[in-house]
Amino acid sequence: MILAQVHLTLPIWLREVVDESRLYADDESRVALAIELARCNVENTTGGPFGAAVFTGAGQLISVGVNRVVPQNCSAAHAEMMAYMLAQARLQRHRLNENGERFVLATSAQPCCQCYGATVWAGIDELLIGARSQDVEELTEFDEGPLPADWVGELEKRGIAVKRDILREQAREVFLRYRELGGGKY
Repeated sequence: MILAQVHLTLPIWLREVVDESRLYADDESRVALAIELARCNVENTTGGPFGAAVFTGAGQLISVGVNRVVPQNCSAAHAEMMAYMLAQARLQRHRLNENGERFVLATSAQPCCQCYGATVWAGIDELLIGARSQDVEELTEFDEGPLPADWVGELEKRGIAVKRDILREQAREVFLRYRELGGGKY
């Protein structure tokens, strides 16, 4: 039988970790949340070592995501993709910034090729990144896939500002912990 619906979920522990009422006013607090989501995902063995969050330009939290590829049997269930889909569902628009409002994605690690492509179309104005793809590939078995040689420039040409290496060492620690726990099983 051909399925006509996809159902993806985030882990229940998110309710205890995420403070929806808090204002995340600076880059570090936004990336810190993404890293904490990744860390909790690893510690709770509910998915891979990646976290992401969508904020308004002023710092209101719109959505969060963690990697759920293995538990959900879905290669698209990356942290950034989950955060984008949930933000789009919450705001009922396929392009978040279509009304002129500014949106920021904070992610624990540089987006892979899939999430990079989604970033171009999701309506994000700023991308905040913890670890680099080199960190991911050095510390885990993940292949982040091909990106344009000047991927930052390509995003900036499309109006998406990019800031890298925010809390990079803390983000790297999550990958080390994932490896210690025998990553790849969840």
